Amino acid sequence: MNAVEIEEAVSQLAEQPFDAQEFPFAFLEAFGNKATTIKRLRSGASNKSDFSGPWGGVLQTNNIHIAVCEPGEVTNTLRALSESPATAKARAKFVLATDGEWLEAEDLNTGETVACAYSDFHEHFGFFLPLAGISTVKQIRESAFDIKATGRLNKLYVELLRTNPEWSAADRRPDMNHFMARLIFCFFAEDTDIFTGSGLFTATIDQMTERDSSNTHEVIGELFRAMNTRPEDRAAGNFRPWANQFPYVNGGLFSGSTEVPRFSKMARTYLLHIGNLDWTRINPDIFGSMIQAVADEEERGALGMHYTSVTNILKVLNPLFLDDLRAQLEAAEDNPRKLLNLRNRIAKIRVFDPACGSGNFLVIAYKEMRAIEAEINKRRREPHRRTEIPLTNFRGIELRDFSAEIARLALIIAEYQCDVLYRGQKEALAEFLPLDAMNWITCGNALRLDWFGICPPTGTGVKHHSDDLFHSPLDQAKIDFENEGGETYICGNP
Repeated sequence: MNAVEIEEAVSQLAEQPFDAQEFPFAFLEAFGNKATTIKRLRSGASNKSDFSGPWGGVLQTNNIHIAVCEPGEVTNTLRALSESPATAKARAKFVLATDGEWLEAEDLNTGETVACAYSDFHEHFGFFLPLAGISTVKQIRESAFDIKATGRLNKLYVELLRTNPEWSAADRRPDMNHFMARLIFCFFAEDTDIFTGSGLFTATIDQMTERDSSNTHEVIGELFRAMNTRPEDRAAGNFRPWANQFPYVNGGLFSGSTEVPRFSKMARTYLLHIGNLDWTRINPDIFGSMIQAVADEEERGALGMHYTSVTNILKVLNPLFLDDLRAQLEAAEDNPRKLLNLRNRIAKIRVFDPACGSGNFLVIAYKEMRAIEAEINKRRREPHRRTEIPLTNFRGIELRDFSAEIARLALIIAEYQCDVLYRGQKEALAEFLPLDAMNWITCGNALRLDWFGICPPTGTGVKHHSDDLFHSPLDQAKIDFENEGGETYICGNP
C-alpha cells in the first residue's frame, strides 16, 4: 500500500463505530498487514502482548504495541505500554492506547507523540507510516491534507478516464491534465477568498448540476468560460447569474478550449468530496511532488514518493546563494541603503531548474527569497510593500506536461500565500487576479532545448523554442523578465 491508500483506509476506520475488540486488528489492516498476519495475531500465535486490560493488548514484533483501555485511562495505559518488558523485548517501534474517545501514541525511536480525539486520529496517519515500511520525511508525515487531496484527485482522474476513454489518448492527455490543473486552482481559490464566498465553486456545482451528473460537464464548462471572460465582455457572453459571479482569472489557465470531460455519478461525488476539503492547508511544494504521479499510470503506485524534503532542497539552495543573501542581510543591520541594495539584488536573481518536476526547488527558493525580502521591508519600515520578486524569475523545464502545469500552479499558490503572510489578506486579494499571462515553465526535453533561450543570463527577452505550458505556439512572442541583469542560479534534482 502507498501513503494515499493508507490514508483512505485509516479515514474509513475512523468513520466507523468504535469496536474495542476489533480496533487493534482493523488498525493494523489499514496499514497494509495481510489477512494471514492478522489471523496469527488474533489467535495469539504471534501476539507478544503482556497487557492485562479488559480487552488485552496486541503486540506485533518489530512494529507496534496496541491496547484499548477503560474511559479516561489512555495516558496511564500508554505509559504502561512504553514501560512494558514485552514492548522492549519485541523491539516495538510504536505504542498506542485508546478508549474510543481519545487516542495517544508514541514513536519509541524519536520520542514524538500524538494525542487527539479518536475521531481525528486519521489526520495523524502519517505519524504511523513506518508501520507500513514507508520511511519518509517529516514534512510528508505531517501533511495529511496533501496526501488526502492527492488520493481524492487520483480517484477522480481514474474515474474520468474510465468514463471518457478518448481522453486517455496521447493527443488528449494534455487536455485532461490541463482540466485537472484548472480544478485544483478552483478548489484553492474558493477556500482562500479569491472567489467571493467560501466554497463557491463546489456549492455551484452541487446546486446547478443534476444528481445523475448528466449536465456536470456543461456547468463546469460554463464556469471556466466565465473565468476566461473579461468584465467588459461579460454582457456579450450571455452568462447565467450563477456563472457570472465568478471573477476573470485567465492568465493562460482558462484560455483555449473550455471542453470538460463527461462525469459519471461517481466522478461527480468525488469532485464534491474534493471540494469539501480545506484547501487553505495546501503545501504547494509537497502537494506538487505528490500529485505529479496522478497523471502517470506507471507511477500511480508510488503516489507521494516523489518528494525531496525541504531540508535536502536547502542543502542545495543555501550554499548556492541563500546563505550569502542571509549574510548580507545580517551585515546590513538596519542601514536603509544597504538594505535597499540587497533588495534590488534579490529582485534580479533568476533561479533555473532544467528538470523541475512539479517545481518544488523553485517553490522553496521563492519562499526563502520572499522571507528575506520581507525582513528587509520590515527593517526599512515598509512591511506591506509589494514584492519586487517576480515569478518570471523562476524558470523551469519539465518533460511531462502535467508536472509542468502543476509547477506553474504551485508557484502561483506560493506567491499568494506569501502575499497573505507578509502583506495581509486584503492586499493579497487586491492584486492576485487576473493571473499573469506570462509563462515561466517550459514543457519540453531539457537535453534538446536551448537553456539560454529559456533563462538567459542577461537581458529581458526570453524566447521559447518548444511547445510550452498552456500550449503556447512555437512562434510565440518573447516573454520579458521584469528585471534586467542579475545572477542566475541553476539547481534541481535530476
